[in-house]
Amino acid sequence: MTYHPKSDFINVMIERGFMADCTDLQGLDDAMIAGVVPAYIGFDATAKSLHVGSLIQIMMLRWLQKTGHKPITLMGGGTTKVGDPSFRADERPLLTPAQIDANIAGIKQVFSAYVSYDDSPTGALMINNAEWLDDLNYLDFLRDIGRHFSVNRMLAFESVKSRLDREQSLSFLEFNYMILQAYDFLELNRRYGCALQMGGSDQWGNIVNGIDLTRRVLDQEIFGLTSPLLTTSDGKKMGKSQSGAVWLNSAMLSPYEFWQFWRNTTDADVGRFLKLYTELGVDECDRLGALEGSEINEAKILLANQVTALLHGAEAAEAAEATAREVFEKGGVGDDLPTLELSADEIGEGISIIQLIVRSGLAKTGKEAKRLIADHGARLDDAPLTDAGLMLDATALASPVKLSAGRKRHALVTLIR
Repeated sequence: MTYHPKSDFINVMIERGFMADCTDLQGLDDAMIAGVVPAYIGFDATAKSLHVGSLIQIMMLRWLQKTGHKPITLMGGGTTKVGDPSFRADERPLLTPAQIDANIAGIKQVFSAYVSYDDSPTGALMINNAEWLDDLNYLDFLRDIGRHFSVNRMLAFESVKSRLDREQSLSFLEFNYMILQAYDFLELNRRYGCALQMGGSDQWGNIVNGIDLTRRVLDQEIFGLTSPLLTTSDGKKMGKSQSGAVWLNSAMLSPYEFWQFWRNTTDADVGRFLKLYTELGVDECDRLGALEGSEINEAKILLANQVTALLHGAEAAEAAEATAREVFEKGGVGDDLPTLELSADEIGEGISIIQLIVRSGLAKTGKEAKRLIADHGARLDDAPLTDAGLMLDATALASPVKLSAGRKRHALVTLIR
């Protein structure tokens, strides 16, 4: 029998495609009807920005608040010192406390675009698990918390099993990660009444651990909900593009490039992405996703505008669309393209086109830039670029020049005066 949820949040999760699994769907639904449910998602600080792969979880927190509940964004200041081994082939590089703090500062900038941090009953909380993990007494922790974990059961988790089956090393440090994440849930329940942990479906085992631990230690009824691990229709992992990770911080990826990523969505993904990453009505998302031919391109522009406006603001979305139309429809330069600014000293007597392609982010290496030119994929001011040995001097760069890699990636190079 299909369960028909009563709460707005569960309805949204199911209708828009956010729901993979829930530990007790009816119990969570009842709790959400009864009052405000504080819920958290944890984000480890492994880079200075989250990327598009995390956006599905951020949207879940946004919908949670919009439907009358309390989001908790948990920064993994403590757990990042260990590193989540889930479905990784090797151990994460260990970061220093200073690197972790810098990464957290970068990540925090994104959340306030999606949820409101205030003192209201549904106001979001930003918490760092270093608060309780940094000062743990190891022996006390083993005695009070470690005794509740069965190593046999932990070895059976898919994330651990896959590493061991491939005979890849799993350090004792990493093995501790799932205990620490479970302990996070217990502490958030004890300190803030948190009753729900959400995450990607690869976190299911860790979430269930936290629920079991909290029930055993605090005798509290709490819940877990996971979202599907998202891949594009052509099987690629969400969050990657041709030129690398699609970062959420504008300092690491310009609003124009972010907009362009969504504009380049494949036809088959448009309806699904509109449901997950925008707030358009479900029926409208289905209608737009069913369009074909040139009409689906307008739906992609709408998707790009909506997603970019949520993260970077409506003005940034409008500027990105205007630049795209200028670049693609009129063959112009566009004001909002990613820009490499060079001083006269940097240019000297001349700078190679290979260097410009790499420094503007259109290729990762000089070898890749040369291959791009050899394959007729590079253009300079919309003219085919055929000479990999070309040098440009300050006179050539007196007005901005446009570099292009393929049909969809562009950058400006300009001289600072």
